Amino acid sequence: MNDVILGILAIAIGALFALRGYLTMRVVIPIWGSLIGFMLGAGAVGAATDANFLSTAAAWIVGIALAVVFAFLAYLYYEVSVILAMGGIGFMLGSSLMVALNVTWGWVIVLAGVVAAMALGLLAIVGELPMLLLTLLTAAAGSAAVVGGIMLLVGSIDTTDVAQLGVVGAIDDSPLWWVLYVVILLIGVFTQFQALDGVRGTLREQWDSDGGKYLRPS
Repeated sequence: MNDVILGILAIAIGALFALRGYLTMRVVIPIWGSLIGFMLGAGAVGAATDANFLSTAAAWIVGIALAVVFAFLAYLYYEVSVILAMGGIGFMLGSSLMVALNVTWGWVIVLAGVVAAMALGLLAIVGELPMLLLTLLTAAAGSAAVVGGIMLLVGSIDTTDVAQLGVVGAIDDSPLWWVLYVVILLIGVFTQFQALDGVRGTLREQWDSDGGKYLRPS
């Protein structure tokens, strides 16, 4: 049952992120942030109690609580929104790259994910990431979430694989999963490009146009 619930959530949120991205960032990023908060909270409880991912009531409670907090803060403040969105994407891409390169040391995989998360989050706050790059990043991350969700539903992976970053390794076992990922990625990029006004502008400009706030008003 845990696999089904998490799979459905991953597909729904991933599809929204891949297809809409920063077009509706005030809505999309809080939802994406809630998924990150849920995974972080549930994973932390599992690590602290040495239990399987989402196998205890405490994991669900903490996961849901962090999901609500992350979503609320991401909706209110630009800086939190950027850190959650870009940090989540960076961790996913960095750790996935290590697994794809057959790196088996868990701490190296996590470290690569954390470094990528920090780098992308810092770049997004300090710099002005163009909408074109943001579109590609959100489509890539959303597509990965959708594929992971489908794999959970059909039984190719389970919640333990998600917690142990084993999704990419499972994808490598069947090239069809990579084909599906590329197809969803292309659909996401095409859909966002069609809706964007010439894919120009920056993340901050999009946030301002949506009426977002800042932790430190300029």
